[in-house]
Amino acid sequence: MASAINNCCPLRCISEFPLSHSLGYLPLHLSASNRNSGDTINNKVLRLDGRNRRSISVNCSSTTEKRILSGDRMLVFVPPHPLINHWISVLRNEQTPTSLYKNAMGELGRLLIYEASRDCLPTTTGYVKSPMGVASAEFIDPMQPVAVVPILRAGLGLAEQASSVLPAMKTYHLGIGRDEETLQPTVYLNKLPTKFPEGSRVFVVDPMLATGGTVVAALELIKKRGVENTQIKVISVVAAPPAIRKLSEKFPGVHVYAGIVDPVVNEKGFIVPGLGDAGDRCFGT
Repeated sequence: MASAINNCCPLRCISEFPLSHSLGYLPLHLSASNRNSGDTINNKVLRLDGRNRRSISVNCSSTTEKRILSGDRMLVFVPPHPLINHWISVLRNEQTPTSLYKNAMGELGRLLIYEASRDCLPTTTGYVKSPMGVASAEFIDPMQPVAVVPILRAGLGLAEQASSVLPAMKTYHLGIGRDEETLQPTVYLNKLPTKFPEGSRVFVVDPMLATGGTVVAALELIKKRGVENTQIKVISVVAAPPAIRKLSEKFPGVHVYAGIVDPVVNEKGFIVPGLGDAGDRCFGT
């Protein structure tokens, strides 16, 4: 297995499914079998040195070629930040009231979008005059297109504070329901543009990646509008193996930023232990 190390934020990178090489460590919560869906997590999670602010990208193919963090692999990043862990714990708690739940969802979305945007925002350079003299400056380029696509309705809560991180973004709402019997997705609202501007960075926001049907349907719609896999980042609170596996198979090059990876999806399509129904809990209905 080849790896490439670059100066970046300290992230835990869960590489492609399946991963048979022995790297890093395997947390206990990632070693269980999904008895309901037949999926087993046998992947290794890399513990990265936060003091040196390193990240490692892993190429899971048999080649020895080194590659930079991007390219044709579907990667899952779990940022090891105590605030992320805190807000996930608040969301998991069944006693959390709606008002606090919605606030926690927004805070977690802000943190995850911050991490996801670290290496992809277009910038422009120039000079500014400080009180003490002239200094070189770097700004986010407001002319370059950045889009946030929250998947309704739970995605609204997770994307609520996105504008505090991405001030020049545009929001395109996408409503996708899931049949409770078949677990198949149905699009009931589509506010996507006919074609995304060339070079758009697209952040797809969906709190729960369980069976993967909803997020796959969303990405298929987005790709039909001129967006490449490598231009898409998926923001999620909890991801599970079935969804990660589908994304890896269908959308190589997409990066997923998740607060945590849970091992099981039950027969009703809910992640266990998960958060419950994120939309119902976020809006109290």
